[in-house]
Amino acid sequence: MPAIKKVKSLPKADVEAIFARFAEIEPEPKGELDYSSAFTLLVAVVLSAQATDVGVNKATKLLFQVAPTPAAMVALGPQRIEELVRTIGLFRTKAKNVYALSQLLLERHGGEVPADREALEALPGVGRKTANVVLNIFFKQPAIAVDTHLFRVSNRTGLAPAKTPLAVEQILLKVIPAPYLLHAHHWLILHGRYICKARKPECWRCPIAQWCRFTPKTPMPSVPAAKHQG
Repeated sequence: MPAIKKVKSLPKADVEAIFARFAEIEPEPKGELDYSSAFTLLVAVVLSAQATDVGVNKATKLLFQVAPTPAAMVALGPQRIEELVRTIGLFRTKAKNVYALSQLLLERHGGEVPADREALEALPGVGRKTANVVLNIFFKQPAIAVDTHLFRVSNRTGLAPAKTPLAVEQILLKVIPAPYLLHAHHWLILHGRYICKARKPECWRCPIAQWCRFTPKTPMPSVPAAKHQG
């Protein structure tokens, strides 16, 4: 994760105000990966590491048509999986992991994706972040997966200033009011992806700017004056 300037933590009232605003704008935020089951979600998240959701969705469209279950994925074989996901970064390693995790789901879990972090993290290619995404999105658990967007937003705003993703996750779980925990993961990631961007955060249109500790706020881009016609 990139180094981020240390800011003071926000007071409880400001944290609640931020999530109330997120909830007002988008009561039911959704992730951007395409999936139809716990298994296809798990595979999509494993493939999404260092790749865009758009790129993953393009690759998984055919993959999930021919292999929507662990058994079908194992039958497909690692080489064919690799061919179908070759447009994604690190596709060889990811294809091996998808094949191997499908095998283990069949061997250890009867072909079902477990709703347990420890069991998920025991699967090839599945770390804490991936496990948290699956637990949050599919199993509706109040888990928070700290990716680069969420890490940046948490530090910039003062919601959870910390040096590591795990520390950010732990702070957020403590400070976010319970009614907002289920959707906090999506609100923060989407906010970082589309508004609180890495290089030029769009502070002029940020719905939580009044509570955010990021300074200096980025001004609205100037509009070039129209050339005189005459």
